[in-house]
Amino acid sequence: MSFKTILSYFNFTREQRAGIFFLFGIIIALQLVYFFVDFSVPIKEDPEKQKWLSLQYEMDSFKSHDKNKEQKIYLFNPNFITDYKGYKLGMSVAEIDRLLEFRKTNQFVNSADEFQKVTKISDSLLNVISPLFKFPDWVNNKKEKKQFEKFPSKAFAKNEKIIQKDINQATKEDLIKIYGIGEAISLRILKQKEVLGGFVSMDQMSDVWGLSPEVIENLNSHFKISSLPEFKKIDVNNASLKELSQFYYFRYALAKEIITYRSMNGNFKNVEDLTKIKGFPVEKAKTIALYLDFN
Repeated sequence: MSFKTILSYFNFTREQRAGIFFLFGIIIALQLVYFFVDFSVPIKEDPEKQKWLSLQYEMDSFKSHDKNKEQKIYLFNPNFITDYKGYKLGMSVAEIDRLLEFRKTNQFVNSADEFQKVTKISDSLLNVISPLFKFPDWVNNKKEKKQFEKFPSKAFAKNEKIIQKDINQATKEDLIKIYGIGEAISLRILKQKEVLGGFVSMDQMSDVWGLSPEVIENLNSHFKISSLPEFKKIDVNNASLKELSQFYYFRYALAKEIITYRSMNGNFKNVEDLTKIKGFPVEKAKTIALYLDFN
């Protein structure tokens, strides 16, 4: 293709050249407008939104302040650790279950070492959580008792006659005289007696929370059941669900089972019939029988 042939393509009339220049002018003008003109739409500030944003800012500042604030540490009795509490402390499910199974036997751990023996937690975890343990006063005073017992004459102790008093006639002052019992535990024993209507066996001392085997032994040496207290027995064959569930040894679930069993099998003749019911505390049957009327 020759140069003349190529040049022939650029031969325009006056009107065509004017149109081409006009088109170039429009393109250049649009480019200038695009680069130099701000097409963004102004955002209207909502006063309510601004208030919420400022409030949120204040809340965030409070949260950050609380995080930096030193948290208060509360001591606790490890005998009553729940599943959630144990999880927060770093205990495994198996370790928590061992403690709960041990507590079902109505026993207590009285030191960090006993806690580790029962739960089998690691030494490292014990070192972290044991400073948070808080045991009852009688546990902390146990060592003082052992030191004190070295001084009295054993011969004198053997010859000393202890006059046993009826536990149902004991006052708060009488109970406090027993080593290991303070004002709180003495009131707890009296409250238990009030709930039951009176104690019928010294074995019921094990039902009072906070009494160690040593303290119960001291109670048994100073108190006894001279005679059964006077109280209204529960007519187990006619009592309503509400009346049965209010009895200390039954609670609602067992009371419901008793009502169901009674409606299906007839009246109970003795406490042995009650022991056939699922969930009945068989080990306390003799004690429970003294509170019931089977007529």
